[in-house]
Amino acid sequence: MENFEYKNPKYRSSRIVNGINMGGPRAHFRGMGYVNQELAKPFIGVINTFNEMHPGHVHLNRIAGFVKEGVTAAGGVPFEVNTISICDGFAQGHSGMCSVLPSREVIADSIEVFSNAHSLDGLVLIGGCDKIVPAMIMAALRINLPAIIVTGGPMMPGVYNGKSYASYELKEMIGQLQNGEISYEEYEYMEGLMSPGPGSCSMMGTANSMSVAAEAMGLTMPHSACAHAVSGKKNRVAKLSGMEIVRLVEEQILPRDIVTQEMLEVSLRVSMAVGGSTNMTLHYPAIATEAGLKLTLEDIDRICAETPYLAKIKPSGSHTMLDLDNAGGVGGVMRELDGIINLDLITVNGKTHRENVYAVVERNEEVIHTVENAYSKQGSLAVLKGNLAPLGSVVKQTAVAPQMLKHSGPARCFENEEKAVEAISAGQIEHGDVIIIKNEGPQSGPGMREMLTATALLVGKGYAETVALVTDGRFSGATRGPCIGHVSPETSRKGPIAIVKDGDIIDIDIPNRSLNVRLTDEEIANRTALLKEFENKNTGYLYRYSRDVSSANEGAILK
Repeated sequence: MENFEYKNPKYRSSRIVNGINMGGPRAHFRGMGYVNQELAKPFIGVINTFNEMHPGHVHLNRIAGFVKEGVTAAGGVPFEVNTISICDGFAQGHSGMCSVLPSREVIADSIEVFSNAHSLDGLVLIGGCDKIVPAMIMAALRINLPAIIVTGGPMMPGVYNGKSYASYELKEMIGQLQNGEISYEEYEYMEGLMSPGPGSCSMMGTANSMSVAAEAMGLTMPHSACAHAVSGKKNRVAKLSGMEIVRLVEEQILPRDIVTQEMLEVSLRVSMAVGGSTNMTLHYPAIATEAGLKLTLEDIDRICAETPYLAKIKPSGSHTMLDLDNAGGVGGVMRELDGIINLDLITVNGKTHRENVYAVVERNEEVIHTVENAYSKQGSLAVLKGNLAPLGSVVKQTAVAPQMLKHSGPARCFENEEKAVEAISAGQIEHGDVIIIKNEGPQSGPGMREMLTATALLVGKGYAETVALVTDGRFSGATRGPCIGHVSPETSRKGPIAIVKDGDIIDIDIPNRSLNVRLTDEEIANRTALLKEFENKNTGYLYRYSRDVSSANEGAILK
């Protein structure tokens, strides 16, 4: 090696290996135990979000081991790198939730800067929960290196008295506890059952919605989204992902080759067909932006209106993610959507969706309905507009009781979630009210907190079918009931939500996609003129985030 050319220059990593000037990096490699034969192979970054304080990620060190075995078997050299992952469960109900949505940008940025600084040839991105999976998709499309995503998989459902539960249901039981419907002993016992092991919560919350999205986007191996965290199937998916990434590097197949505008819309339709989370209306526009594509709230509403609802998974129905996996998973859903979506698009395993989904053996029409027997002709989400949300708002329509699809009631206004929770807990909410929670948007929150504590209390106290909630904040994928979020413009941007007062009548009409307050344009203008300018009182990263973040209708991206 007198010319110090160890690696084929077709590999990006050759610039940190080849040439006399790269003696320093080669010395570092040798010091870490790498030999000349390894220096000649493609370098694969195994980006892991393993985290000892995160049930959805506590097992990812094991998953990374299988990925690295696959990379080595296929002729690559794996380098494991870690980045952060926040558990929404630990952040809910307090100021910690302000940091959760902003972490999406931190994760994407950290993957970008490491991958570019270390000149990696390809990436396997391992993550499993709400902001982590979309962040990884965003990073993959931004960097546009060969990449495969490995989702961590759902946790097993909790089982009590023969019934399956998802962890969010414990929050709803707080209201039952306060009402004396269950004892403290029973509640504490349930705490030991609801999160039985590693993985993302066993419902169609944002974590599993985005895992479904990633598989339907062609960025994961088949079966990845629904393969449970403790399953052998998940281990095999991980190992195959490590093997396939080496092929993608050799053939230079890039994420943007796979995620076209058509593929993005295919993915969205699949996500809508399984009752995907409202948070997807933040993540899909952000993902599209990174890919050089565009997907607006209006596009999402149109696609959802044209997509049948086939799988009713908790919190919208009674089935768990385990039921969905046993019924065929994402492949089973896509097979039922054949003719509505294009299955002839290429995925990371080198096969088309059609080849992948028709290899699925499992089928259970009780869990995954046929198109002819769909739960409804429309998918999970609806975008509402009107004088209360001129730029849009979002509701998970499949989780709303039929009698609440149209509702009018007096506003009960609160300046933040904590104030609303106090009133709900104290029994100060009346049936028919429309709770308005302000100052929880991307800028004003900051970080657009989830209102799960408030929404779960409403369910637990028996208000899910009589009281609506409207906010410029967002919701957990566990939320059910007439909960309308992402109201844009938000409070800090002097959106109409800022001027609503107690007693104003709010008109909600989900079938006709409208959200209005019964005020004239003149009344709204007069009240708006009295509003003060927003003052950013945050510090550190949240100050910069609040300063630079876009409105929710644009995906809460940093411009």
